[in-house]
Amino acid sequence: MQLRVVAITVAAMTAVLSAGAPAHAQANTYDHQDPAESGCWNSAQVVRTGTLVRHRGRSAAGRINLWWSPRCKTNWVEITTDSKVSGTIYLYTADRRRDAYDFKPGNNGRHWGNMLRAPRTCAWGRVTVEWNAGRRNVQTGSGGTGKACG
Repeated sequence: MQLRVVAITVAAMTAVLSAGAPAHAQANTYDHQDPAESGCWNSAQVVRTGTLVRHRGRSAAGRINLWWSPRCKTNWVEITTDSKVSGTIYLYTADRRRDAYDFKPGNNGRHWGNMLRAPRTCAWGRVTVEWNAGRRNVQTGSGGTGKACG
């Protein structure tokens, strides 16, 4: 009799926990994932662009792209700049989600952040960078993209 009560209790708890799982948990499987590794980049297009600008001298120092994958329903941000730059790539959505990805110098100056699933909402990107980190001649820059709404 005691074994049967335990089995019924475990079954009831499993049913309650399954029913309480949020419906959006599966909808966001691509959140914070790499677009190249996931394959989402294969069906993507640039929807907004921006310019990375050095704070000292206000000169252009790179390009910022906001990507959209219609197959995965995700956005992400890519930057092309000097290979000696480090920084952070930010992605924001209108429903108040965000992703931040730190990158180090290298990769021929091409870096991209992680994705956020963003169907039927707006997304935009921002990048902050620095050259000569830890030295006396530190230079900084930033830039962003306009909003793209789907």
